[in-house]
Amino acid sequence: MPSSPITVRGACPHDCPDTCALLTTVENGRATRVQGNPAHTHTAGVLCAKVSKYPERTYHPERLLTPMKRSGPKGSGQFTPVSWDEALADIAARLQAIAARNPEAILPYSYAGTMGLVQGESMDRRFFHRLGASQLHRSICASAGGEGLLHTLGAKRGMKVEHFSQAQLILIWGSNSITSNLHFWRYAQEAKRGGARLVCIDPRRSETADKCHEHIQLLPGTDAALALALMHELIENDWLDHDYIARHTLGWEQLRERALQWPPERAAAVCGLPAEQIRRLARDYGSTRPAAIRLNYGVQRVHGGANAVRAIACLPALVGAWRQRAGGLLLSSSGEFPVQKAALQRPDLLAGRQPRTLNMVTLGDDLLHPGSADFGPQVEALVIYNSNPAAVAPDAGKVLHGLAREDLFTVVLELFQTDTADWADYLLPATTQLEQWDVHLAYGHTDVLLNRPAIAPLGQARSNAQIFRDLAVHMGYTEPCFTDSDAQLCRQAYGEAVDFDLLLAQGFAPLAVPEAPFAEGGFATPSGKCEFFSQRLQDVGHDPLPGYVPNHEVPGSCTRYPLAMISPPARNFLNSSFANVASLQAQEQRPLVEIHPQDAAARGIADGALVRLFNDRGSYLCHAQVGQRARPGVVNALGIWWHKLSPGGGNMNHLTSQALTDLGAGPTFYDCLVEVALAAAHHTQDGHMVVCPTD
Repeated sequence: MPSSPITVRGACPHDCPDTCALLTTVENGRATRVQGNPAHTHTAGVLCAKVSKYPERTYHPERLLTPMKRSGPKGSGQFTPVSWDEALADIAARLQAIAARNPEAILPYSYAGTMGLVQGESMDRRFFHRLGASQLHRSICASAGGEGLLHTLGAKRGMKVEHFSQAQLILIWGSNSITSNLHFWRYAQEAKRGGARLVCIDPRRSETADKCHEHIQLLPGTDAALALALMHELIENDWLDHDYIARHTLGWEQLRERALQWPPERAAAVCGLPAEQIRRLARDYGSTRPAAIRLNYGVQRVHGGANAVRAIACLPALVGAWRQRAGGLLLSSSGEFPVQKAALQRPDLLAGRQPRTLNMVTLGDDLLHPGSADFGPQVEALVIYNSNPAAVAPDAGKVLHGLAREDLFTVVLELFQTDTADWADYLLPATTQLEQWDVHLAYGHTDVLLNRPAIAPLGQARSNAQIFRDLAVHMGYTEPCFTDSDAQLCRQAYGEAVDFDLLLAQGFAPLAVPEAPFAEGGFATPSGKCEFFSQRLQDVGHDPLPGYVPNHEVPGSCTRYPLAMISPPARNFLNSSFANVASLQAQEQRPLVEIHPQDAAARGIADGALVRLFNDRGSYLCHAQVGQRARPGVVNALGIWWHKLSPGGGNMNHLTSQALTDLGAGPTFYDCLVEVALAAAHHTQDGHMVVCPTD
């Protein structure tokens, strides 16, 4: 007999600042609807188009529902179902044999396929700590920006997002908020209705730029130059809060000297902007209160990304914007969350060992490294979960070459047979968010969220934590921490710092954070001040002041590859997640590169034409969309499509490099030179050659 529908509280697990509270309707054990929880202030009952399709993703006909063992050549995608016991026993035996030689030859690879503290960084970390495997520097998204904040504000902290609704000027810097920060956009619209001026600063004329009063379309990687020119104008016109500077900042005289070297004309030449537009922006910022900056991570995916964040993060202190709760800056709020990482991840299981750390950005080079005294042992085993590196890691040609190694043992925990899964030796079926316990932080608001499983796992799927718990048993690990259930791990994530009963009762628990965090200083830096000058950076040989660091591949510097390429997310995908959901594919239609009419005409490219983007690292087939979303000299390759779903079997990461940012060792996805040609006019680039030098 049919049962009455029930509603289960949950949380969105995806890599987005909004971390929405979910309500899942379940009828006869099947999830029939996912919607935003109206009781959660930030979600307010609204979800993006992606997450509202969660039942379609959960019940996708291509869900992995049983363990699979490779039965064909590497990369063929041919697998045979096996039992969990057979898979776990064989995986454990292979890992034990490698660990007996050197456990650092085993590399875990994961990121934000789920942002949950339990399914993303709990039992897995315990397992690899106990094993003594190589550590992973999880830097592929936000490490440069995080370092920039750390050395300026002291932590990933900033304005409360809801207070943007009361600002009179909002700079949306490096963010397509309509696509990637929908709930902030609601606050921005509220401010706009109250008379606020909205300015979008972005190389792409995004959907957000369309809705702002002004769009400042600078060249990729030039944000620090723009920020320094704004400082110049604030100084020249005395739009400064001298009292705030004197009481709550460090290094003002040194920063002043540097900023005065950046008149608008100099920055205009670097940024590709009119000098008058820079002056107008400085005047607006210097004379409007409250003034707020919503900074996002697009700014820091270039060589000078951390310095750009540093420079921008100095601006609110110069004008005293922090004095008001609707003034200041927000890049990330994740530093507010009192996560009990040691309890959750158990680094004590290393027992004094200090394994090497490999950077996930350089996976291609690391998989191809034969091993050495400096590097350590060759990577012999790769355990991948919460990530699809074949599609999302830079320099994809090298990544695929590494995954193709016959002597590399690869285990992939996944929902679907992704590009990465095709290269696995074992595929282990993981649960979706609707089937598992988890607890979350956020980086765009300050509420803790709990996710309850709404339905039973489909087929033989198991949660990530359960899979690593089972592997620990097969490895013979007997420490009591390997018996903690997923629900117990949820409680351990925050310990006594968060009321877990409140999480159980309503699904979310707000943190008690200041309304205006730096109104009276109190920065988390060593000096307690906003550090324009960082002694910590100087002590390790870095520039102690924020500065303009040019791209590795400077726009306009190479005649063979005259176009700069950025790769912002497609509106209906989230990195490579959701790229195989039919309804979202239908909305995106096909892989696209946006190109300005001037650049298209010079190459004989018509709107809709199949084109090839290429450089010395590789090539990518997609369709041209000719229009004003791209500025002259820059193309926007929207992503991230799976290789197997693209016309040429690749994506834009065949073009991006493994070069790193100035601080934080982050990726430089938006620091990339290419050429574009009609597909018939150019052939695939073979091999791995040196990046085009400056002519």
